[in-house]
Amino acid sequence: MSVPAVEITGLAKRYGPVAAVDGLTLAAPRREVTALLGPNGAGKTTTVEICEGYRRPDAGQVRVLGLDPVRDARALRPQVGVMPQSGGIPPAARPAEYLRLLASFYRSPADPAALLDRLGLVGCVRTPVRRLSGGQQQRLSLAAAIVGRPELLFLDEPTAGLDPQARHATWDLIAELRGVGVSVVLTTHLMDEAERLADSVAIIDHGRLVAAGTPTSLTGGRQQLRLRARPGLDLSGLLTALPAGAAASESPAGNYLIDGGEDAAGSPELLGAVAAWCTAQQVRTDDLRLASRTLEDVFLELTGRELRP
Repeated sequence: MSVPAVEITGLAKRYGPVAAVDGLTLAAPRREVTALLGPNGAGKTTTVEICEGYRRPDAGQVRVLGLDPVRDARALRPQVGVMPQSGGIPPAARPAEYLRLLASFYRSPADPAALLDRLGLVGCVRTPVRRLSGGQQQRLSLAAAIVGRPELLFLDEPTAGLDPQARHATWDLIAELRGVGVSVVLTTHLMDEAERLADSVAIIDHGRLVAAGTPTSLTGGRQQLRLRARPGLDLSGLLTALPAGAAASESPAGNYLIDGGEDAAGSPELLGAVAAWCTAQQVRTDDLRLASRTLEDVFLELTGRELRP
């Protein structure tokens, strides 16, 4: 059995009185995409920075490709690519020169020109980084992370600030990297991104693991009814017509989610009950559809809907 790409056991890290990571244990398998999800302040960035060797833990053990990220940093560096959410590239650097310089540090790098072309940066190869748009800087940061052909890739919010075309191109590239055996650990606030890319998901809150599994195992494969109608409907009458254990909620305003439970979520009885209630209450629906329970639904159930500082 192969050693995981990343293995974390009992990890703890405090900043004064704040426990950023509190006894975290999880593993990221090799040759897979693992998504770390969590609200702001959940401990994701601290965890990843410890895995990258930039911070030392207060307790616990971290192994990256079977090695200690601090003690074995020199051995790990050529095998690991890191894409921070922002910064890290000198503002006066020019993309083509910068990538060629990075490539020169590796034995068998990717072709810098091909990477620039793949990521849509050919038109700005001589433009200083400080003059690039946020999306262009983000794509250059991704190119810098993969130019050394890493065995393991850490991506922190890889598509933040990208337009839809660039986001999809980035997703395709990550999928290709996984396809050739690269292990990927990414953090993201985009639940559709995690559902699309991740083989496994770990949800972290208050520095602790609250759920882990494949996207399908976490969502349970259940389906729910979703509808749009006027905001502020009184749902108490609807709940009395639904099976025991059913739930109905409104979020955001005017968007309603009805979950009939494990057995009834997709049944004709549920559809009939909701349609009858809408008719009786003279509720005009702009959209009534059966949809799968999403990773975002699970995320909000586990971490709450309140805003985080």
